[in-house]
Amino acid sequence: MNAIEVKELYKSYNSLAAVNGISFEVGHGELFGFLGPNGAGKTTTINILCTLLMPTSGQAYVAGFDVSREPGKVRNHIGLVFQETTLDSELTTFENLLFHAYLYGYERRQAVKRIDELLSMIGMQTKKHELVKHLSGGMKRRLEVIRGLLHKPRVLFLDEPTLGLDPQTRAGVWSFIKDMKQKEGTTIFVTTHYMDEASDFDRITIIDHGKLVAMGNPQKLLDEMGKATVSFSTKDGPTIRQIVSRGMSHAGNDRYEIRTDDPDGFIKQMLELSGLKIDEFRIKKPELEELYISLTGSEIRDDRIEHPVIRRMGHGA
Repeated sequence: MNAIEVKELYKSYNSLAAVNGISFEVGHGELFGFLGPNGAGKTTTINILCTLLMPTSGQAYVAGFDVSREPGKVRNHIGLVFQETTLDSELTTFENLLFHAYLYGYERRQAVKRIDELLSMIGMQTKKHELVKHLSGGMKRRLEVIRGLLHKPRVLFLDEPTLGLDPQTRAGVWSFIKDMKQKEGTTIFVTTHYMDEASDFDRITIIDHGKLVAMGNPQKLLDEMGKATVSFSTKDGPTIRQIVSRGMSHAGNDRYEIRTDDPDGFIKQMLELSGLKIDEFRIKKPELEELYISLTGSEIRDDRIEHPVIRRMGHGA
C-alpha cells in the first residue's frame, strides 16, 4: 500500500461539497504538493487525512491505516506542521522538543538521544538551550519541522511551511526539508502558495472547487501544457505580421511576442526571411504559475466554504 491512498473522498457542509469525490495516491518517500486556491478543498482534505475531520463518504488511508476507523494509529505515524507557529516561545529549543517527545511516549534518555540527533543534523546544537523567542524565523521553522519528525513518522504534513519568510530563508528551509527527507526517508505532503517551490516536488496535484484538475510531475505537466513564448525586437513588425497569420502580439515599442509549440522552428523561420532585421530572440518556457492560473482561473480566490484548520492534535485516538 502507498503512503497515502484516497478513494472517492467526499466532504460536504450544508449540502455544499468542499471535497467532491477525489482520488489520488502518494508513494513512499515522495515530496508531494497539494495546491489550490482558497476554498478549493485542500484544507478540508488535509484535515481528513490527519483525522481532524470525518469524511462524508469515501476512503482514505495514511501509513496503511484507515483515517475513519483507525485514527489513533494514523496519528501515531504522522507528523504535522501548521502554518502558524505552535512553539512555546518561553521554553528553550530542547524543552519544546522534550515536551513533544513525552507526548509520544518517549523515555527521557531515548528522547534526549533523538533530540541531539536531529539538532546535529540541522546544525542547531548550539541553540539547544536558547529560548525559542530569541531564534530567527528560519530557525523556528526548522525547529517545528524536526519536532514533527521527532517520533519518526511515516508521513509528514507541512501546511505552508515557508509562509511569510523572506526568499533567502525560504530557500534555506527547503534545502533543510529536502535533506531531512533523504536522511529520514519520510513521505512529505505539503501545501504551498509559492509556485517556484512546487516546481521541485516529485509530484503535485491541483484541486479546485473540490475536484482534482491536474496531477503529475511538475515538469511533465508543463511539457504537456506546451506553448513557449518567443519574444524579439524588430522594426519590421508590420511585415512579420503579414507573414505570421496569428498568435503574434505587440509587447510595446519594437518588441513582439508569439506563443508557439515549436520556438526553435519559429526562430529559424524568422532568420531565414531575407531583408528582415530581427534582434534579441528570447524563449520563455511555461512556468508552473501559468499552469496553475490556467486551471484555477485566478491567482487568489477567497470564496471559502471550508472549515478552518483545527490547530491542536492530541496523541493517540
